[in-house]
Amino acid sequence: MSGLARYFKHLGYEVSGYDKTETELTQALVSEGIAVTYQDDPSQLAEVYRTPSDESLLIFTPAIPHNLQLKHFFVQQGFQLYKRSEVLGIISASRFTIAVAGTHGKTTTSTMIAHLLKDSGYDCSAFLGGISSNYNSNVLYGHNNVVVVEADEYDRSFLTLHPNIAVVTSADADHLDIYGDERHLIESFRLFLNRVVADGTSIVKKGLPFSGMITYAKEDVCDAYAQDIRVVDGEFYFDYVGNHVLIEHIHLGIPGLHNVENAVAAITVALLLGIDAEKIKAALGSFSGAKRRFEYIVRKPNAIYIDDYAHHPEELRAFLTSMKRLYPNKKLTVVFQPHLFSRTKDFVDGFAEVLALADELLLMDIYPARELPIEGVSSLWLLGKIAMENKRLVTAQEVLKIVEEEKPELVVTVGAGDIDRLVKPLKELLSNVR
Repeated sequence: MSGLARYFKHLGYEVSGYDKTETELTQALVSEGIAVTYQDDPSQLAEVYRTPSDESLLIFTPAIPHNLQLKHFFVQQGFQLYKRSEVLGIISASRFTIAVAGTHGKTTTSTMIAHLLKDSGYDCSAFLGGISSNYNSNVLYGHNNVVVVEADEYDRSFLTLHPNIAVVTSADADHLDIYGDERHLIESFRLFLNRVVADGTSIVKKGLPFSGMITYAKEDVCDAYAQDIRVVDGEFYFDYVGNHVLIEHIHLGIPGLHNVENAVAAITVALLLGIDAEKIKAALGSFSGAKRRFEYIVRKPNAIYIDDYAHHPEELRAFLTSMKRLYPNKKLTVVFQPHLFSRTKDFVDGFAEVLALADELLLMDIYPARELPIEGVSSLWLLGKIAMENKRLVTAQEVLKIVEEEKPELVVTVGAGDIDRLVKPLKELLSNVR
């Protein structure tokens, strides 16, 4: 949403928006001349937003609660409201579109593809689901007709796109409050791949319950894959095999076994576009990732702190497994905030299994986002299912107190709610550890 706000501001339009809470991102938007309100109160709207006109464009995200007063006001006044995905579909309709979909991995992969195209000189515009650390923005402006789009499966949003190149990174059961069951989710990904234009290309991770023209994987032999993955001084290296090309000794600028797999998909896209292998290697080495995706906040010999957006059991598994690979001799303290009552209910056993990988767990209350509570579903319920001893149910303030007193050597915060509010104070605490 903020990427679209920046895009229309860049084009010279007056842009305003609503968010539930103030964050560093909304503060950045305000500093860029975009008005943001945190009041769900139609009476506070400026006159220009109170009456429908041909000069008004209203965009909403399905992530907002159903009872949002502002949305109801606009509907009652006769405004036509567009989903974020619909507007992306309109913007990208006349462009060469590279769309990246998946229940996880899509933000890092789309950001990586955009960086490969920018850094190599090929160029592109991009609408990303996270803040690129290289460009400190989630929207990039290019001088050619190519656009990279993060394609969101939530609410079937990605079915507004017509990709020239489509990438699917994963299709684990998620958003079951929308789809009802995994079968319908899988069908939506098939429909997405069917929207690839006639002479386009689909790139699909090996092992998913649908196929693409090109398969890719972390290490399994297929059309494109990584081999000889190794960690040297805390940095990931690998060789790429695919498209009749071997690219050796690639240094990946961000850590994580799952990010090696994301890189294989990004390299495959770049090769399809004819980008030189040496330029691809250089770009991957300088790639800094996306904010809140395996993001190092503090990196000192006696204190390491990483923040990540993981909020699905399989995302957590990939993240925590990579942490164990990177730091096998350090005690891992995990601060986790579950996201949505429905997701916690649907995957409670998966969460319990994966969170047990931690050496110490600080579990926060569920972040409800757009949802109302579900009876019997709580973090206390989840905590009771986790087979480990060193686990606690905590508030945000208690997290800060524990970290200040115990000074853990390896800390991660994970979740898609407002846990990111802890990043700044935890950074201050851990930066001062001697």
